[in-house]
Formats: sequence, structure tokens, C-alpha cells
Amino acid sequence: MAVLNHTVSDKKMEDVFFHQTIPAGEGWIYTLEPGQVLRIVDLEGNQAADTLFYDADQPADHYSAVNTIQRQGNVYLSTGSVLISEFGKELVKIVADTCGRHDTLGGACSAQSNTVRYSHDTLPMHNCRDTFMLQLAKHDSRFSKRDLAPNVNFFMNVPLTPAGGLTFEDGVSAPGKYVELQAICRTLVLISNCPQLNNPCNAYNPTPVQVLIWDK
Repeated sequence: MAVLNHTVSDKKMEDVFFHQTIPAGEGWIYTLEPGQVLRIVDLEGNQAADTLFYDADQPADHYSAVNTIQRQGNVYLSTGSVLISEFGKELVKIVADTCGRHDTLGGACSAQSNTVRYSHDTLPMHNCRDTFMLQLAKHDSRFSKRDLAPNVNFFMNVPLTPAGGLTFEDGVSAPGKYVELQAICRTLVLISNCPQLNNPCNAYNPTPVQVLIWDK
């Protein structure tokens, strides 16, 4: 089991210039300017905030799990982790984290993966991949399925097994835990607040998350 890396933010609530609550099953998309800090808050604990990042000035260049893992030599994200794009660009850096560890490998649920992991009757259930596509389509009609990539799962607990497999376990988060990311370049942030009802990552009870932004 990886060690949890907890660090508290020095940001003050009175300085927040944007905040929004994202209900379970809904999405959010926003462009951060360089130096701005985004905090994602797990309001009720053990929720999974599936998140993707794009170079806002070159949207074809999205977050790369492979490059990020290779750069930091760790499959988990926490304070100090820099998220790298496909083209090797630094997008955002985690500057505070009271959860302590975040998943890079579990991916986003989809209609197809739900049927494989759980049962065929889950096919029509809402899923993160559909939420990603809906948010991207509303933001810019030029986005397509090819612009989706393996995502970060903030607050999600996906341990590696000794054989190199993955397991989906109860979360390591709790009510009020948060992660903060500072934009290094103009970065488009895309969140699907996971609606998943079929695995224990959120105790089978999807709940809201909150996003707050501080200016540079």
C-alpha cells in the first residue's frame, strides 16, 4: 500500500473568486489561467472525481497518464505531482492534498465497461465517458471521442495487486478532503463527478463535489 502524502493549503476562503457544487453524475468544464489554483473538495467522502486536462491553446494535446507516471516514477498522484501532456507539456501541479493519494490507472466508467465489470443490465446507466463527451461537445463542437484519454480519478482508491492487476476498493478520502492544482499553462479542466453505483469506490452512494478557484 502506498504511503499517503497529506499537505494542507494556505489558501483563504475569503479570496475565492469562483465556486460551484457539481452533483453526482454531472460534469464541469473550465479554463484555468496560468497561476490560478483549483481546489476539488470531496464534500461527503469517498466520491470519485474523474478529471481530464487539456492545453487550452492546443486542445489536441491532453493529459497523458503514461508521461505523468514516467516523469514522477509513481502511479499515484499527490502533492508535488506535475501532470504532463501527450506532447510533454506541463499542465498543472498538485500544490496541496489532504486526501493523500489519487488514482491514474482506473479510468472512467462507460456503458461498455459497466457491462463487462458488472452485468449487461447496467448498459443504460449514466457514466463518466458520456458526461465527458457531453461537456466537450457543449464547450467546442470540434471535440470528438478521440479527444478522450485515460483520466485522473481524484479521491479514488485503486490499489495495484502483486501480480500487477487493479482492484477497486473503499476510498481513502473523507468528508471535506481536497486536492489543489495550480495551472502552469492555460489549462482546460474537464470533470465528471462519477455516478457509479456498482463499485465501492464511493460506498455505492455517489455524492457531490465542490470546485473553488483562486486567482494567481
